[in-house]
Amino acid sequence: MAGGNYELLPMPEVDVFLIGAPKAGTTWLSYVLDQHDEINLSDPKEPNIIASHKGTFIRTDEEPDWSHFEKHFNGQGLKLDASVHTFACPLSPSRIRNHLPNAKFILCLREPVARSFSHWNMVLNTKEASANNTDWSTFEKAWKDARLSDDSLYGSSMNRWLKEFDLDKFVIIDSDRLKSNPISALREIENFLEIQNHEYNLDESRHSNSAASRRPITFLGKSARVIFSIIPDIIKLPIVKMLQKRDFNIYNLPILSKRGISHKLDDTHYKICGEELIEELEILQKLTGFNVEIWCDEINRRI
Repeated sequence: MAGGNYELLPMPEVDVFLIGAPKAGTTWLSYVLDQHDEINLSDPKEPNIIASHKGTFIRTDEEPDWSHFEKHFNGQGLKLDASVHTFACPLSPSRIRNHLPNAKFILCLREPVARSFSHWNMVLNTKEASANNTDWSTFEKAWKDARLSDDSLYGSSMNRWLKEFDLDKFVIIDSDRLKSNPISALREIENFLEIQNHEYNLDESRHSNSAASRRPITFLGKSARVIFSIIPDIIKLPIVKMLQKRDFNIYNLPILSKRGISHKLDDTHYKICGEELIEELEILQKLTGFNVEIWCDEINRRI
């Protein structure tokens, strides 16, 4: 049995974690799974309570306040936390094992060079790097920052998780399956969670969190955000929920945002990190049996 001796505390708040990785189709997957009557997705989908990784840039060693989960779930079903930076966080496995030893984990992964590149391109559009006094102006500079690269070190991260949980607590999904054969991937997840099959709305344009949807906000957009922030929740929340249901982001309107940066992934990006990531993929396959040959072949071809 994986894991050590723990003082187990009754923490029924979360049943399932969609733990990673960023830019691997997790936003689409989480909202599709939320259509299932037996699944209750947190609101927001990434409460970021457990991990020391609060998004891409913020890190904190503070202990989680587990009571915060109470306000993030409404309704019935398996409670699903989709805080995807949890996978790379070195503190998360033991924290969850200590409090939620029966939790299950959905791990959605993408070919790691492409994942890293997409993550970097998104950050350029959101301007998070400059807001955090960080120079990610080139992919090479960004890759040297663990806040980008750690999310792609699948083998090292999985090694930490398997010290706390047995392998049968995980289902690993190649993000390409969400595009090529989504029903197959969803059925595998349903079987893993021991829930009934569901007929899903699989509109890929909804909740995709693609790079194209991450438009840099304009001055007017920032002003609108400030105005909306002071509107009382009792007035604002019903409107927000209605817009979310229709997958409408007002900040994507042309007057409130502008066309973002869109770099093209090419061989130079593979040469920067490819060899390191092949080693990580080999560790992942050895630990889990998850087939990474297609990813390794693509990386080898381009380096």
